[in-house]
Amino acid sequence: MPSNPSMAAAIVGAAESNEIGYPETPRTMMQLHIEAINNVCLQTGIKPSQIEAVFATGNAPQIAEYLGIHPKYFDTTSVGGCSFEMHVHHALAAINAGIVDIALVTHGENGYSARATQGRGTGRGGPGGDPWTPDAQFTTPYGIGGAPSNYSHAMTRHMHQYGSTHADFAQIAIATRQWAMLNPRAIMFSKETNPNGGALTVDDYNSSRWISWPLHLLDVCLVTDHGGAVLVTNAEIARSLKTKPVWIAGAGENTSHSSMLEMGDFTATSAKASSEAAYKMAGMGPSDMEMAMIYDSFTITAAITAEMLGLTARGEGPSLWADGNASPGGKFPVNTNGGGLSFNHSGMYGMQLLIESYRQLSGTAEDGINGIAGKQTNAKSLVVNGTGGSLSNTGTLVLVAD
Repeated sequence: MPSNPSMAAAIVGAAESNEIGYPETPRTMMQLHIEAINNVCLQTGIKPSQIEAVFATGNAPQIAEYLGIHPKYFDTTSVGGCSFEMHVHHALAAINAGIVDIALVTHGENGYSARATQGRGTGRGGPGGDPWTPDAQFTTPYGIGGAPSNYSHAMTRHMHQYGSTHADFAQIAIATRQWAMLNPRAIMFSKETNPNGGALTVDDYNSSRWISWPLHLLDVCLVTDHGGAVLVTNAEIARSLKTKPVWIAGAGENTSHSSMLEMGDFTATSAKASSEAAYKMAGMGPSDMEMAMIYDSFTITAAITAEMLGLTARGEGPSLWADGNASPGGKFPVNTNGGGLSFNHSGMYGMQLLIESYRQLSGTAEDGINGIAGKQTNAKSLVVNGTGGSLSNTGTLVLVAD
């Protein structure tokens, strides 16, 4: 009989590359990967030679080559920003099955540097795309092209169907900015670090330029560089290390569509199904969660996901951020690093969610060593959800402190 893998494995360390955000010198994706891996190995005391599995979005064999290792398990799942939550899910399953004991989940993405290099020497593919894909032939003529135009459809529908307003979505942008102002590595930490950083008001939100109506600039995530890595081990190893384990209590994943024209409901995502699977595995529910890490490529992404995770009623997603509830000092912290809106968003944001989740539950936010006053929460449980594609794919984890 299959066993429930809940708590069979733990995240034992999480680290970033040395430089993230807007580096002065363009970075390659491999640089970002290897720096983060080196940092998490130093943090935990686990040597690269001990890693038995490599999980990465497409280039796992190349990463293994750089590390000089010969892993017995690979996973190159690449379905957008939720890939890393899925990697942790798969690592949990592999460890529970006894296939491996130590797994690496890694990410390196130079969303900012690639602009300067135009993809040359950065590990990215060539320009353009396949003009014969269904999306290219059938969605673009209907006004669905890049990510902002996709997500503006969802926000328009949510506003029409549930009466949500720009003032509601402004709360999400403002709360994430408040957390970013406690995070020295956040792009929008202060006006000294970025002219557009520092405190954010509703007026600032309303006066920011339109991107794709009804999306303002401040509804939209950053585009940055980021490298991150987490190590996942079995319970025995997790208890033997110098770092604190964060236990994987539940995991789930799902998908609802590929092309947004096939999305059955612009205000619902597969996060409902993936979170239900994660809660069931954990033997917990939304009411047991003390905080959340929610993919916020756009404010509407975060709002809809809150509903799907059962943290609010349908149509009331923005209420999770109302009255400072999700802000520093609030009763239910959300995206305590500043989120993709104000901290960092390299293109696939799921790794940043994992790192902050580990730091919060291990008591080491923000620098990975000592918790910063006001930034570190007292939460012992959280739900983290990644989103990939055009509100298409989701990976959900329920994590608990040791």
